[in-house]
Amino acid sequence: MSLSFDHIHLISEDAETAANWYRDVLGGEIQSSYELRDSPQINVALGGMTLIIRGRRPGEEPVSTREMEDFEGYSSHNEWGTDHFGYTYHGDLAAYCEELKEKGATMAVEPWEFSPGSLLCYVSAPDGVSIELVEARST
Repeated sequence: MSLSFDHIHLISEDAETAANWYRDVLGGEIQSSYELRDSPQINVALGGMTLIIRGRRPGEEPVSTREMEDFEGYSSHNEWGTDHFGYTYHGDLAAYCEELKEKGATMAVEPWEFSPGSLLCYVSAPDGVSIELVEARST
């Protein structure tokens, strides 16, 4: 059996606003927008991944995730399930984070060196989603 990555599925209070955030702040491309099971659904291409962002479906009562917490030497939502998803950034991560902030992004965790020569940060995305950005190591 061979698996390949397909998508990340996000449930959003406001799917259109969230999709626009991924487009406007991180440079994603909205691929499609439609209604499925009585809920808006928007597909956004971002960094080689597809984000499926959908609204609440009839009968669902989603709850918010916990805020990112700082622990000694790391950060976490401190709950079971998916904590975050990540991208590698090829360039100066600290400068890129400043660009993101100028576009309205909030950092859950500012850039820091989590291991020698490895810089990372967490961006707070809509609906309590955290996105890890890791600076690509120069070779």
